[in-house]
Amino acid sequence: MLRKRTNAGRRSAIMTGVLLLAGLITGICSVVPVIDGADYLVMASPNENQVLLGAFFQLFMIVAYVGIPVLMYPLLSKHHKGLALGSVAFGIIAGVFIILGVIILLLLLTVSHEFAKIGTLHVSYFQTLGGLLREGRDLVNHVATTLAFALAMLLFTCVFYQTQLVPRWLSVWGIIGATLSILASLLFMIRFIGLDATYMMLNIPIAFQQLVLAIWLIIKGFTPSVRDSVS
Repeated sequence: MLRKRTNAGRRSAIMTGVLLLAGLITGICSVVPVIDGADYLVMASPNENQVLLGAFFQLFMIVAYVGIPVLMYPLLSKHHKGLALGSVAFGIIAGVFIILGVIILLLLLTVSHEFAKIGTLHVSYFQTLGGLLREGRDLVNHVATTLAFALAMLLFTCVFYQTQLVPRWLSVWGIIGATLSILASLLFMIRFIGLDATYMMLNIPIAFQQLVLAIWLIIKGFTPSVRDSVS
């Protein structure tokens, strides 16, 4: 029985690590330069494959964003059910916002196609519509989605800290990183910062923590004695 629990805990750690890596990779691959550029109305249509590929990877992020807290719930709920449940809830919310972000991205592609057909006849109309869609996409991706997932990470990292399933220095790093990521989203929401170097710097700690945590879980797994006692 103990061996079965140990094997289950090991599999759970590896799967969580893989999902963390998947979230980082798909997040990077979901960036769409032609949409973020100033001439997106002109460039998005001829670069449709780039936009569609970005939408695909962004959609695939749902697997990681929702899967991580759901996968961790059976283990963490035995120690702190409230925090584990909250982590799952915020993960699901992040998944919903990811879908909304993908829809807005595809709408921007449609606007670019229409602009290519009509040309400069109603350029101000398309600029206004495109600007609103891009603004909405930024708020969905960099405020709503980031806030939800950072809160999910913060909650289950707090359980990590309490249970010492991973070294506490790694949990503290995660708590600080998630807090800085939340701060970045809030500052962007109130227009105190933009999608600039400051925003990136505030999000770097959580990105590297997720990378280190993923490698740790894949190679070493959870702390055996604590894992077995929680199981």
